[in-house]
Amino acid sequence: MEILLLIIIAIVGLGAGFGIAKYFEKNSATGILAEAKKEASIIVKDATNQGETIKKDKLLQAKEKFLELKAEHEQVILGKDKKIAEAEKRTRDKESQVSNELAKNKKLTDDLEHKVADYNNRLEHLDKKQAEIDRLHKSQVEQLEVISGLSADEAKNQLVESLKAEAKSSAMSHIQDTIEEAKLTAQQEAKKIIINTIQRVGTEEAVENCVSVFNIESDDVKGRIIGREGRNIRALEAATGVEIIVDDTPEAIILSCFDPVRREIARLSLHKLVTDGRIHPARIEEVVAKTAKQIEDEIIEVGKRTVIDLGIHGLHPELIKIVGRMKYRSSYGQNLLQHSREVAKLCGIMAAELGLNVKLAKRAGLLHDIGKVPDTESDLPHALLGMQWAEKYGEKEEVCNAIGAHHDEIEMKSMLSPIIQVCDAISGARPGARRQVLDSYIQRLKDLEDIAYGFQGVKSAYAIQAGRELRVIVESEKVTDDMAANLSFEISHKIQTEMTYPGQVKITVIRETRAVNIAK
Repeated sequence: MEILLLIIIAIVGLGAGFGIAKYFEKNSATGILAEAKKEASIIVKDATNQGETIKKDKLLQAKEKFLELKAEHEQVILGKDKKIAEAEKRTRDKESQVSNELAKNKKLTDDLEHKVADYNNRLEHLDKKQAEIDRLHKSQVEQLEVISGLSADEAKNQLVESLKAEAKSSAMSHIQDTIEEAKLTAQQEAKKIIINTIQRVGTEEAVENCVSVFNIESDDVKGRIIGREGRNIRALEAATGVEIIVDDTPEAIILSCFDPVRREIARLSLHKLVTDGRIHPARIEEVVAKTAKQIEDEIIEVGKRTVIDLGIHGLHPELIKIVGRMKYRSSYGQNLLQHSREVAKLCGIMAAELGLNVKLAKRAGLLHDIGKVPDTESDLPHALLGMQWAEKYGEKEEVCNAIGAHHDEIEMKSMLSPIIQVCDAISGARPGARRQVLDSYIQRLKDLEDIAYGFQGVKSAYAIQAGRELRVIVESEKVTDDMAANLSFEISHKIQTEMTYPGQVKITVIRETRAVNIAK
């Protein structure tokens, strides 16, 4: 019973404990639930507040972005509107311009149609006038034939015979007057002949400067150089402007010309032709053209070597070319390149002694006579012409002034100028360095050629035979045979009136027609 009672008490105690536990558990769960609800409400409230804040921020950002995009869109639209307005304005301007051009063209068309109609009317009127003139001329000729009792051909023949007799009478009278004048001036003509002879054979220096001797292996080559009926030698003289003298001198041909460049081209061309063995006019012209190009390249090379030897740098290519051309020029018989090199060296030494710029002094000394080698004749003195070239090609003011003042044409503005003048005098004053006669002789030959070039239709002109013959080559398309004879007379008359020279000058006008075709 006790055990049962204990069991019952235990069961009751367990039930009471379970109930109490359930009660406390229920109270605790209710508190936790209440606390959880409270926290949940707080969290929900905070989340709601944050959501509202984020929503407001996003709405604000969206509004700002919208306003920004709207502003950009308005700017794009304004730009497009502006471009459209400008395009419309250009279109309106173009339309206005086109309208004006159309109006001008219409006016010009109307004027042209009016002028064409007027021209047609005038042409028709002129045709009528010409027909009337022809009819009147024919009528007058018929009346003259009736009055004179001669036909037109008979009257023409009588007039020609009358003019022949009159011309013959005038010619005889002129010849008689010439003979009388010759008798009166015989002594003067004799002096001219003596002077002429002295000038041709008197000075050795002129021969050295105007003549080159071309040596050949045998006299058989002379015949090939002359060619059939002399056509090869004529072609060579016409192509080079050099007189080629083939005489009894054994194994030698003489090349005579006052221009050393021409003479050198002729010598080299003749050497190439003899070496090659093919000598005919077409080959001669080809070789002469190639040799002329070779001489041009050699001139540039000589100029480069000269400036390198003298230690001159930065010289313009055109001035280098002019320096190279000095090799083929002389000043009063003195080689111009050697003279300029000598002056440059003297100027360098003198400038070093005086403490001046040696390089500038050499530069001015080398360039002081560049005005003596122009491509065309100039009215300026060579010093002023050289100064102009130096200024044109960027030389310093001191160098330009030294070039222009070395013969006192302009005022000296630097210490280089008197140095150039003194060194030029030193180089030219040596005994035998210069000769006045040759320079005037060469100038006379150049003047002869310049007179020929002054006439229309002249292709080339060469003074040969030491200035006793002027050979003029004319263009066959522009000068007829009759005009060639008249041209020869006009040139001789102009030489008589404008030049002073001993002896006589023979003017030979050459006109030839060439027909050239190429078989392909």
